[in-house]
Amino acid sequence: MSQSRDEAVDLLEEIKRGSITAFEQFYERYVSLVFQIAMRVVEDRMEAEDICHDVFLEVYRKADQFDPARGSVEAWLAVKTRTRSLDRLRKRKNRVLEENAGSEREWQTEPFETEEKAIARLNREALQRAIQNIPSPQREAVYRVYFQSRTHQEVAERMGRPLGTVKSLIRYGLQNVRKQLCQMGWLEQSGGAKKGE
Repeated sequence: MSQSRDEAVDLLEEIKRGSITAFEQFYERYVSLVFQIAMRVVEDRMEAEDICHDVFLEVYRKADQFDPARGSVEAWLAVKTRTRSLDRLRKRKNRVLEENAGSEREWQTEPFETEEKAIARLNREALQRAIQNIPSPQREAVYRVYFQSRTHQEVAERMGRPLGTVKSLIRYGLQNVRKQLCQMGWLEQSGGAKKGE
């Protein structure tokens, strides 16, 4: 196992224990990879940003799903990203079919929400509620990095704040989001996903 791969696996171990710093480092290391894969599939920046958000939220909540024996971290992320991207394309195709179908056939093209999609939607809604409850500067910094796939430097320039301040805002923001998710019952106090999910 290479040093780089060792470091990535170590970061995932720390994320499992609830480390915000490890999550930030993991995100910075892999956000470009995830975004590029998503863009190649969906060819839409906003959708690719949404996919990035979903993938990293899943990493944060379910880092224990990674199995080093089955491949690299990059391959694991690539599979997750491609799967979510293809799901987006299928949803887009279904939407077009629904729009083009006659009203009498609408019931045939309306997709039922699978359990996995329902959980993903609820996860996203819970995260959005948690983010709304943190201080405004933290919320802006977290949103720009994790929802708009901006680098820390880009966020610092946009907010007109020093890079170190923005990094602190993101760190404290993520800690506050984690506290909110724990209070809402979406995370255990240790930082992992609730058992049974």
